Amino acid sequence: MLTFDSLLLDRKHLMNIKSSLFLLFAFTLSQTVQAQTQKKSSPSQKLTTAFVANGKWRGIFEIKPGVEVPFNFEITKGTDQPHLVFLNAEERFEGGIVKQTADSILVSLDQFDNELAFKISGDSLVGTLRKQDKSGTPLAVSASKGRDYRFKSTGKTPAGDFSGKYDVAFKSSTGKDENAVGLFKQQGNKISGTFLRVTGDSRYLEGIVEGNNFYLSSFIGSGPSYYKGSFGKDGTITGEVVSARGNTPLSGKHNENAALPDAYKLTYLKAGYKTLDFSFPDVNGKKISLSDEKFKNKVVILTITGTWCPNCVDEASFIAPWYKENRGRGVEVVGIHYERQLDSAYVRKALSRFRQKFDIQYDQVIAGTPDKRIVAESLPALSNFLSFPTTIIMNKKGKVAQIHTGYSGPATGKYYTDFVKAFNAEIDALLKE
Repeated sequence: MLTFDSLLLDRKHLMNIKSSLFLLFAFTLSQTVQAQTQKKSSPSQKLTTAFVANGKWRGIFEIKPGVEVPFNFEITKGTDQPHLVFLNAEERFEGGIVKQTADSILVSLDQFDNELAFKISGDSLVGTLRKQDKSGTPLAVSASKGRDYRFKSTGKTPAGDFSGKYDVAFKSSTGKDENAVGLFKQQGNKISGTFLRVTGDSRYLEGIVEGNNFYLSSFIGSGPSYYKGSFGKDGTITGEVVSARGNTPLSGKHNENAALPDAYKLTYLKAGYKTLDFSFPDVNGKKISLSDEKFKNKVVILTITGTWCPNCVDEASFIAPWYKENRGRGVEVVGIHYERQLDSAYVRKALSRFRQKFDIQYDQVIAGTPDKRIVAESLPALSNFLSFPTTIIMNKKGKVAQIHTGYSGPATGKYYTDFVKAFNAEIDALLKE
């Protein structure tokens, strides 16, 4: 029999069921709204999984309004972390570790205390080249993925093959010309080369030829290099080096016998001197002098250098492995550094990075800032110091046997192989004394 009490109980039971269903619906709705909110508020999470940095890239620096300098690089997986490698002609130059977040990429270019800071925008990157301590003026840069060309070609056929050697003069603001040798190699509309100066070479330049006009650029992490000009039918070359600081005109003429002054006769000892003497600290404050026991009765190589100097980078990439192979023969090396900052934290950081990058196992000392006047004061026996790097070789008796101004790196081809051959011949001869 249906009683009033049973009817009331069923009604309460029904209300409990409705209440439970309502709570379940409310909880489900809350979870759905929360998930949609998180999805809307975190679009970068989708971007992190969708964006892949690995691959080849074409970058563009805007060095001043309307002036763009292209460069190429590749991001590779590496053994543990992604790395950026700069591509210039046949060179692959290690840039630094790539750190990617949800919406940005940061590449520490430790060799030159710089960094590339990018925002991710689709398959493109937009950002700046700046100092790691954020000082100075940043340089605008952008990059597009999957593009392996450097300069855009209009399809104009080169007017000829302009490969060869050129006598070149760079005009300075003081009106005094700087002589150089231009080395060019052309295949079709592609051209590569370098300018060899007494202070060193312009490293690997790469570009194109359209008609009589040429365009060359290079970048390894310090500052972008950009050359443009034209070749004449009569074998002449005219153009300019373009930079944010201003343009430097250049001119010259084809000459397969083009040459520079003898690099072994530009810097020398002052009259009355036969040796060098110094006592400079390393990064730990320990003084190092040529009178130390470890240098006695050994051939000693001194390299006047700096971590900021591209040609010094080329020299270190040669001398560091060379020393490891030859130290057992009775040879020592000292890197005499002139750095842009001398506070202990900066010097320790700069020299430690340099040491690690090239696996340097010889002594490094700090002598001052990169100023010719400072070099002259710290090494008073030297006369006519011109360039970083400068390499000094001393015999077993501690006397200077040879001084080489500047450095002809791998980009100079035969000049580089000739230097290496002469260097080894000099060391061999001194070890036999």
